[in-house]
Amino acid sequence: MILLQCVQISKSFGAENILSNVKLEIQSRDRVALVGRNGAGKSTLLKIIAGEFSYDSGDLIIPKDVSIGYLAQDSGLSSDRSIWEEMLTVFAPLKKLETKLRKLEEAMSNPDAANYNKILEDYDQLQQDFKDQGGYQYEADIRSILSGLNFAGFDYETTVNSLSGGQKTRLALGKLLLTKPDLLILDEPTNHLDIDTLSWLENYLSGYDGAILVVSHDRYFLDKIVNLVYELTFNKTYKYTGNYSKYLEEKGKRLELEMKMFEKQQDEVKRLEDFVQRNIARASTTNRAKSRRKQLERMDLMTRPKDDDASASFRFEIMRQSGNDVLKVKDLAVGYDGEPLFKGVNFELNRGESVALIGPNGIGKSTLIKAISKKLQPIAGDISYGSNVSIGYYDQEQTELTSNKTVLMELWDEYPQTVEKEIRTVLGNFLFSGDDVLKIVADLSGGEKARLALAKLMMKKANLLILDEPTNHLDIDSKEVLESALIEFPGTLLFVSHDRYFVNRMATRVMELSANMAVNYLGDYDYYVAKKLEQAEWKRLEEEKAAAKKLTSTSAPMESKQGKTDFEREKELKKRERQRLRQIEELEKNIEEEEGKIAEWEDALCDPDVYQDHEKSLELTEAIESSKSKIDNWLEQWEELQEEA
Repeated sequence: MILLQCVQISKSFGAENILSNVKLEIQSRDRVALVGRNGAGKSTLLKIIAGEFSYDSGDLIIPKDVSIGYLAQDSGLSSDRSIWEEMLTVFAPLKKLETKLRKLEEAMSNPDAANYNKILEDYDQLQQDFKDQGGYQYEADIRSILSGLNFAGFDYETTVNSLSGGQKTRLALGKLLLTKPDLLILDEPTNHLDIDTLSWLENYLSGYDGAILVVSHDRYFLDKIVNLVYELTFNKTYKYTGNYSKYLEEKGKRLELEMKMFEKQQDEVKRLEDFVQRNIARASTTNRAKSRRKQLERMDLMTRPKDDDASASFRFEIMRQSGNDVLKVKDLAVGYDGEPLFKGVNFELNRGESVALIGPNGIGKSTLIKAISKKLQPIAGDISYGSNVSIGYYDQEQTELTSNKTVLMELWDEYPQTVEKEIRTVLGNFLFSGDDVLKIVADLSGGEKARLALAKLMMKKANLLILDEPTNHLDIDSKEVLESALIEFPGTLLFVSHDRYFVNRMATRVMELSANMAVNYLGDYDYYVAKKLEQAEWKRLEEEKAAAKKLTSTSAPMESKQGKTDFEREKELKKRERQRLRQIEELEKNIEEEEGKIAEWEDALCDPDVYQDHEKSLELTEAIESSKSKIDNWLEQWEELQEEA
């Protein structure tokens, strides 16, 4: 069933054309992403579909019986009701039915009533309607939604207006999900959600009965949810089948094909123009030349294909390389007013690593990297830095920016020895051109402030970049430019991010922070998730084993139960063996790769140009010793796993 059709929709604000000839169709259970550069009109189109904006021309076709639910970007609830009362407002019709049922139950207590049989019939029908509409489960639905959106620890009598802005936005999302409309329209629904809540929302939307239309900068979220992508660009609409990654692939193919067709047409135009120019003056060939000229005039000329408006262009360089040991944290405790958010944290950071720091909201991730960046004094423990380490810190709150300065002076005051032309060139690479450099920092948008902060970071040429939510406020194009620059960065990265797509592309190691430790996972975000699921399954099996052991120790086991216990034990042993073999294989692969590096470095030390360079030879020697230390640790783990057999 078709739920929605946009046919040649156009919309302008004054002289500015925002949408032009937009075509879009959504059918039952479609999961549609609307993508495009900032300013392409995505949110405007959502508001038109939701009935909040009018449109200038075209047709918007929505069947009368189709219900639409819309969550605007960062739209939070404002109410004097409690959390629970606010959620109950969704089910006001059910509450009325429930009240009628209670009244009929009272009437049924008098069997001598003249219309008693009619009361019984009405009660049966009303009870069935109540059941069919979810009357016996709506309270459970409310609790499930509130728990998934991280309100499980809240007192449900808390008033909505006492919540933070982010909490109000999450609550608005929860209320909308409870309405279960035929078409769910979400504008940036992942704002203010931590990774656990994002995972819950993805699972919920994957099983949602209705259709979904979503705008989001969270590419991992789009990959998990959508099966159709509509791109708004240059007042055109392109439709792609598949998730976000498939869209990127297909878009690349489309642009490549369009460029080939454009170049082929240009070659044909040049050939015809050359023929006309060479033959129009000759009496013997003038008719053919005129024919070619008419052919040129009739030709529908293509414009050169372009991907999108200008994107930022930059790269991170370093002033000098650090030693192999970049950072060591020992028994660290950090917090505020003497109260630690975490304690006893230990970890090391080696040159060339890209480490993602993750954990639940409020655990202290930003606080930890502030301490490492020397912005905050630790309560206890030690942070030691390696040789030649220089730190570049990116603050998600942009507190490093001065609000009353112009964009130009914000950067120039930081690097006064640099000539103005070079400062303007750097700003131009970050999309600040012309009069943009004279804007006051306080008047910039979130994305513009983020780009300015990145420009300052790039100019520092530090070899250790510490980044706190670097993709916040950036559109998808800017995120991809940032990722490419960081992938080519020759130094070391430590970053906090809720952007799982970014973590997957950037991380060589994921470090999970808890109240009393930091646990390392040697891989990207997907590897981390797989390991967490594996650990959860192992824990479940251990709990089942403990429960079975307790049961057998308190009651006489029957043969059938014993057989089941033996089967479960054998199944568990086989699972452990598979895990052991995978760990051995992973360790052997790591050892082999590290030995290959050592061999290359030892060969390099035999080069006279290298061993006569004291600094270079010392650097290689340190790297070799560090790798040998890693191999020794891995060999110990390998031997322990072999002994377990």
